[in-house]
Amino acid sequence: MKTILTYGTFDLFHIGHLRLLQRLGALGDRLIVGVSTDEFNHLKGKKTVVPFADRIEIVRALACVDQAIPETCWEQKVDDIKQHGVSIFGMGNDWTGRFDELKAHCEVVYLPRTEGVSSTHIRKTLKILDQTHVEELKHALDLISSIIDRFD
Repeated sequence: MKTILTYGTFDLFHIGHLRLLQRLGALGDRLIVGVSTDEFNHLKGKKTVVPFADRIEIVRALACVDQAIPETCWEQKVDDIKQHGVSIFGMGNDWTGRFDELKAHCEVVYLPRTEGVSSTHIRKTLKILDQTHVEELKHALDLISSIIDRFD
């Protein structure tokens, strides 16, 4: 049996996440997904929109995922590889080279990301729609308008 392992935050779950997990799952017989906990994301300097319990439930519900486990620290990867008999560790190619040290324990692959979609892009779009940002834009427009009025 060929077991595949990957990790991610999977915040604001989108089609890119799904396609990556489907492609990883197609590489073997069993796909295990480590989902970063809120505490671990905090240590990484990331703030999620969707809480850990919801994110791992979403990942567990996917047909291509056989098991989802909490990711609590960077160091757990080697232990997870050994514990689950992992053949392939896979990540999106935005991580290329970052996990090459795991090649001592299993094959490491970096798959292409889905073009045009990312959680970062979604967050930026949401920020534009955030009420605080809208108020800042209104204030800036009022200021520009008052400057223009002076020249009329």
